[in-house]
Amino acid sequence: MNNTASSQTNKRRLTGTVVSDAMQKTRVVAVDRAKKHPRYQKYYTVTTRFAAHDEQNAYHRGDVVVIEETRPLSARKRWIIVERIGSAPVPPVGDTLGDAGTDEEATS
Repeated sequence: MNNTASSQTNKRRLTGTVVSDAMQKTRVVAVDRAKKHPRYQKYYTVTTRFAAHDEQNAYHRGDVVVIEETRPLSARKRWIIVERIGSAPVPPVGDTLGDAGTDEEATS
């Protein structure tokens, strides 16, 4: 029996952006894909969020990463982060006011 064919299964790889790094050894990765509407034939974006394993806590919000499917690691984790491709600019978490909350208005 040759078991090399069964051990050489191709695992799915997806590219996405880390959207949450609040948990230890777990990152939430958002993967965007284009889907075609069945009636109007127009493409729209669908975002799916995956919980992915990060053993060294090396990846942070805004990193563009490649995730690969693996055996179940917990109740929700079935993906591991393989590599970082790049980094996207991410605003700070508490900055929801933008420029409207500056001190310039108070001093005028």
